Amino acid sequence: MKSGLTLGIETSCDETAAAVIKNGTEIVSNVVLSQIDIHQKYGGVVPEIASRHHIEAIMPVINEALEKAQVTLDDIEVIAVAYGPGLVGSLLVGVAAAKALAFATGIPLVGVNHIEGHIYANFLSGQEVKAPLVCLTVSGGHTDLLLIPRFGEYEILGRTRDDAAGEAFDKVARVLGLPYPGGPQIERLATGGNREAIAFPRGLLEKDNLDFSFSGLKTAALNYLNEARQKGQDVPLADFAASFQWAIIDVLTQKLMLAAQKYRVDQVVLSGGVAANSTFRNHVTEVARSNGMELLYPPTHLCTDNAAMIGSAGYFSYLAGKRSDHALNAVANLRLGEN
Repeated sequence: MKSGLTLGIETSCDETAAAVIKNGTEIVSNVVLSQIDIHQKYGGVVPEIASRHHIEAIMPVINEALEKAQVTLDDIEVIAVAYGPGLVGSLLVGVAAAKALAFATGIPLVGVNHIEGHIYANFLSGQEVKAPLVCLTVSGGHTDLLLIPRFGEYEILGRTRDDAAGEAFDKVARVLGLPYPGGPQIERLATGGNREAIAFPRGLLEKDNLDFSFSGLKTAALNYLNEARQKGQDVPLADFAASFQWAIIDVLTQKLMLAAQKYRVDQVVLSGGVAANSTFRNHVTEVARSNGMELLYPPTHLCTDNAAMIGSAGYFSYLAGKRSDHALNAVANLRLGEN
């Protein structure tokens, strides 16, 4: 009898993660070993250090996920692993572990696009996700606006031409002396600040343009800080953080609503680490509701990288007949829709 259990494995950046998922929607166990404390001293992720720690952690994390689920590999129906996009050295660790387990046990292997995994995080909280829909995936490495006409099919409507939104948060936070990751730090700093205090630029807001650009905003923010320091002026940090954060939220929301209206969908979905930002979620919820749309987003702990989302996406790909052979390799710049 089919167990419906998927072992998900995720090592695309600096989290070593494994999870056991039942029928693609129920989290049986979900283990995430973060390297944030290791990379904070460098102000960001150091790829070589990340991959080295993945090597040390991958099998203990997988074993812990199986133990917490009270299952063994004999109970697993499919193994799903993120094989891109991400840091190639980190991805290789997860892919190698998944292939070794699949080869040794004969369990089917499914490679999962990390971005697709973020989308499927919405399936793990009891929400009814209905295609067609428009999804905005926003993280430290990605800002992608997608039309999903049917599950498993993706049309890229827009993406960042330079910095991802989360990357802009991290870089500005680092200049402010805030610890990595920067997004949550800036959100905390923005509490009580005036979001209209500083007129930061919004990139690519011309009509019908669904791409993003945050490099100009980042440069404007850094120039503001440098000029104030050169003049010996105090920077109102709460106002600065609120204005900077709002410039990102404003653009993300406008583009998402433009895409949703253009493609006449009733449901819009957020995914990725920046979707954990409560100011962002609350604003998009209000705007979507005023436009007669339903907004979905994952619980905060499933917005950031985890293996539960990989297990969910992998299980549904498996049901659709997708399989990966033992030649599966990491693809650092993998795009949605590519095999």
